[in-house]
Amino acid sequence: MEEPEQTPAPAASLTWPVPRTTVIPRDGDELTTLKAYLDYYRETFALKLDGVDPKRLSESGCPPSTMSLHGLLRHLAGVERWWFAINFAGLDLPLIYYRDDDPDQDFDSLAGDPAEALSVWRAECQRSREIVEQVPNLEAQGVVRRNGPYSLRWLLLRMITEYAQHDGHADLLREAIDGAVGA
Repeated sequence: MEEPEQTPAPAASLTWPVPRTTVIPRDGDELTTLKAYLDYYRETFALKLDGVDPKRLSESGCPPSTMSLHGLLRHLAGVERWWFAINFAGLDLPLIYYRDDDPDQDFDSLAGDPAEALSVWRAECQRSREIVEQVPNLEAQGVVRRNGPYSLRWLLLRMITEYAQHDGHADLLREAIDGAVGA
């Protein structure tokens, strides 16, 4: 006797439609593929913020951690500036959301407006893309060598891992806020 076809149970968590714009080429050259992966992870992070009431972005939803989406947003804006603009391109810019006497300011000092932090992050991502577009190849070296030389290839992989790690954090934080999963 044939078993009746089982219908999968609906997901318990709300899943929102994922309007992806970044396409990762399956046959692209290395530079194109690395840039696409980084933009994919940036887009994933942006999707985790999409639709959340700005007041809730500062909630730390995974105790005992004090991490929040707002804190991650500030952290990633600072990381974009630190690695691409200050270290790789050698631009003379102030650090954002960081001071030596308050190194966790990005995560802990959340009095600022999350919408402003989102604008800063988007601007830093755009500047990073522009810096990468000006570089002739993946072997190009960063200007500031704090711990030895590094190439654009290393930096892109470093940033991909940074975003992959924090996208996982963002996934848990978003689910704690409103149950939404996906992206």
